[in-house]
Amino acid sequence: MNFADEILLKLLSLSLSAMAELSISEMEKPIHLLVFPYPAQGHNRPLLDLTHRLALRPEFTVTVITTPKNLSSLSSLISAHPSTVHPLVLPFPSHPALPDGVENVRDIGNRGNLPIMSALRSLRRPIAEWFRSNPDPPVAIISDFFLGWTYLLAVEDLGIPRFAFFGVGAFLASILDHCFLNYAAVAALEVVPFTDLPNSPSFKEEHLPSLFRLYSESDGHWEHIKDGMVANTSSYGCIFNSFECLEGPYMEHLKRKIGHDRVYGVGPLSLVGLDSGPSRYDPCDTVFQWLDGCPDRSVLYVCFGSQKALNMDQMEALASGLEKSGVRFIWVVYMGSAQKRDDGLGPLLEEFEARVGGRGMVLRGWAPQVAILGHRAVGGFLTHCGWNSLMEAVVAGVVLLAWPMEADQFVNAKLLVEDIGAAVRVCEGADAVPEAENLSQVIAGSMRGDTKEKAEAKKLHKKALAAVAPGGSSANVFDCLVGKLLRLARGKNND
Repeated sequence: MNFADEILLKLLSLSLSAMAELSISEMEKPIHLLVFPYPAQGHNRPLLDLTHRLALRPEFTVTVITTPKNLSSLSSLISAHPSTVHPLVLPFPSHPALPDGVENVRDIGNRGNLPIMSALRSLRRPIAEWFRSNPDPPVAIISDFFLGWTYLLAVEDLGIPRFAFFGVGAFLASILDHCFLNYAAVAALEVVPFTDLPNSPSFKEEHLPSLFRLYSESDGHWEHIKDGMVANTSSYGCIFNSFECLEGPYMEHLKRKIGHDRVYGVGPLSLVGLDSGPSRYDPCDTVFQWLDGCPDRSVLYVCFGSQKALNMDQMEALASGLEKSGVRFIWVVYMGSAQKRDDGLGPLLEEFEARVGGRGMVLRGWAPQVAILGHRAVGGFLTHCGWNSLMEAVVAGVVLLAWPMEADQFVNAKLLVEDIGAAVRVCEGADAVPEAENLSQVIAGSMRGDTKEKAEAKKLHKKALAAVAPGGSSANVFDCLVGKLLRLARGKNND
């Protein structure tokens, strides 16, 4: 029996102890859960993977809150569970800072987070009305940490517990919680120490999470965001797309800080999610045909996501660094606006491709990242260190070359570079321009020969697989989460 089969059997079966606790009548009536994702790709995917895991259990039915233009993101989940997963489609509330028709961060970029977070607060009343009219109301709500206001929705309007879902790490959650609870003290510092956290990290002010750095005390919308962030750790439980061997000390820190053990590390969720089978790709695809002809672990994958377009100086430096390194590579380029292409990006890439010949590929726009990282020929990932990209690299067992730029990325880079030692920092900052010669040396040194970072990446890969396997830390924690939900439904919770 292979690894995937073992996991599937585990997810499809109840533990003997859970079965023993259920009466016949309780088993006949599934327990209703409410799930509320945040409409951004990096947030949406891991929570839907968790929903998939819950829907595999015969004890549960799930309602997922969405809006009309985000409904399509649920299609795979609903197709996999047509009788147990149902959408609750509510009109997206209007907001003066949002163009008509925008319902997802991908349609407007990161600048849309504040108005989208603010707009979604207006769904509190419609959700409460739906709940009160439902003959089988949910027993708990699991909602994204960008929707912290749902804590008050759960406590004051619905009378059910709220589990905050973090599609990011416990390290970041700890940093955010400290910053918002101690705003005045933190805002006055150029370098912020976190002495109560494991390893006593410190961050320059400009490297703190963007969500905190953008906060404005004089803006009422931001006050609601701050209250929501603080409410996350006040919620009944916290669920993380992380695992013990990656972030155990930070999850233990949160348990001590919030005063209970309802902190659940159930990741990497991509290993047990909707697309958790072997990475499949079209063998006729030119990308994979090219990869098939490359030696094992010889290719560097370069991608900075769909929300960040490098400026021309950065593009030129990166192109020069890749060229000078002599390393095989796949570079995914977010092309940005037509104006930017006309201003020189197109010719730069064409000339670069001509110079590197068959040693590398430039992909414009979207790329099948998980499948590429999972190919035997790929050995490294030059990334901005967004959490999903980081977790996908961990699952693939490739070494990370870190260039954090914004949001949570500096925190994530510190975790992998300094705590774990499975990454190398190549640059940092949204506007920083690496020196091409130095960049080429770091790339070549990281990809060729045996390095301690490569060794740590392989170890972390094995630990990630073990975490979600039967008896692993994340599998066991998920069973604890299921058990908690069952006890809440039966009114036997003693917490």
